[in-house]
This record gives sequence, C-alpha cells and structure tokens, in this order.
Amino acid sequence: MAEHASQEQWTAVDDYLTGLLAPAGEALAAALADSEAAGLPHIAVAPNQGKFLHLIAQIQGARRVLEIGTLGGYSTIWLARALPADGVLVTLEYDARHAEVARGNLARAGLDKVAEVRVGPALDSLPGVAADHPDPFDLVFIDADKANNAHYVEWALRLTRPGSVIIVDNVVRDGRVTDDGTAPDIRGTRAALQLIADHPKLDGTAVQTVGSKGYDGFALARVLP
Repeated sequence: MAEHASQEQWTAVDDYLTGLLAPAGEALAAALADSEAAGLPHIAVAPNQGKFLHLIAQIQGARRVLEIGTLGGYSTIWLARALPADGVLVTLEYDARHAEVARGNLARAGLDKVAEVRVGPALDSLPGVAADHPDPFDLVFIDADKANNAHYVEWALRLTRPGSVIIVDNVVRDGRVTDDGTAPDIRGTRAALQLIADHPKLDGTAVQTVGSKGYDGFALARVLP
C-alpha cells in the first residue's frame, strides 16, 4: 500500500463516492455549470460534502438555516432541499454578481421561495437578519471570508438556540492552521476554533478531510443551554 495518497487518488475516491452516494441531479449539475460559465471561483463544496450538509440538516430536523457565504448557490441548494415545505433559508453573499448567479440557480431548482439571498458584507447584513428573523436558526453554515470566522461564530451564537448546530468550513487550510503567522485567514480560523473551545455555550470538534478539494477540514459545534 502506498505510504502517501496523492491528489489524484483523493479525487478518484471522491468521484467514486459521489457517483455512488451523491449523484448530481439536473439542478445541481446546472448550478455548477452556470457558476463555471460565470467565472466564479472553483471553491464550492464537493458533491459528497454537499450531501453531508444535507444529511446534517435533516438529522437536525432543521426548519431554519443561515448560510454565510453563498457563491453560486450550490451548497445552498443542498441545504434548502433538506428543509420542510415551510422551511426558511437565509444566505449571505458579498459579491452581487455571485448572488445573481445563485438566485438563478435557486430559481431553476424551485427553491427561490425557500432561500433568500442577501447581498453585501456579511457583518453588515447580519444585524438585518437578526431584526427580520427573530426566531432562532437551527443550523448555521459558515463558508465565507476566513478572516472573519470568529465574528461569524459569535453572530451564529446570537442567532441560534440550545441544540442548534454551527458548521465552519475550511478550517485546516491545507495544514496551515497550525501556523502561528499573521495571515488573516489563519488568524481568523484559529480565533474561531479557540472560540469554540473556550465558549461555555459551545461544544465542538474539528475534522480533517481530503478529496477533490484538496486537504482541508471543518469544525462542527453544538449550542449548549
């Protein structure tokens, strides 16, 4: 057995798992194609990771989901499809062009009445989300600019309830999370992880992942009473 797996092997395994357990339907495939055509960066979650988010939302029995970082709406579709007919998903996107692509993808998937896309810096949008959606969110998925990860976790705590789940994506950063340098993405990620470790109302862990998106990982936390 090879001592070290390669990116080619990671991608091959992801392709196998995706084909078996998370095959692309028309709306999801079209969302990726439209995002590609619009020149959006190739940073959407992998299909099997999207299915993971979908299952977590279902296991959680989520009715209300907040997503910070929309991109082209690929992960948004996975999450919105896990909600009941009267469910609500609010997703925040910095870039107006990305948001336009996401809205088109959500409409084609029949989810434009479920998912609301808000445009602008998330830290500017979140007070409005709090004012317009006083009921707590059951799940928060954070996948935006990493420098503000700790601020996003703090907001997630304000907008959730005991038992809610918070997921922070891309916390390993190709192994750079152990660096103690000054890169904003690393400082923000480490601050978020430290917050999860120290906050009395959070219980969490983080998991390393490999696959078609390379070497990274996610943190998962549960809000305590």
